[in-house]
Amino acid sequence: MYRAETRRIEVQVAPQYLPDRSSPENGYFFWAYKITLTNRSGETVQLRTRHWKITDANGRLQEVRGAGVVGEQPILKPGANFEYTSGVPLPTPSGFMTGSYGMVTEAGEPFDIEIPTFSLDIPQGTRTIN
Repeated sequence: MYRAETRRIEVQVAPQYLPDRSSPENGYFFWAYKITLTNRSGETVQLRTRHWKITDANGRLQEVRGAGVVGEQPILKPGANFEYTSGVPLPTPSGFMTGSYGMVTEAGEPFDIEIPTFSLDIPQGTRTIN
């Protein structure tokens, strides 16, 4: 589990390698990651945008920007949380991701929160080539 907190908004990430969705012999490795956002602040906030930086084991960087997450722009009242699961393929058996979410307060103040950097690694003992 990876964790970061910005302005009392906590982001937790739990990545998991999915061998059933991967094809190592074709250079395709797939991970799911579960994100939990928890609003520990005293104000209502909304997640508006995402910005991901995805780096594979060869150092290739891919940036992804977009509106919301999984088609939603969740509103988090004080004490509320929001969970979603997404996935990412890489051409290498390891890499890492980091990024930020663009948030806005009920009063209209925009701010960014940190997504903790997390590693994407296949479990030890997993065969990468058949």
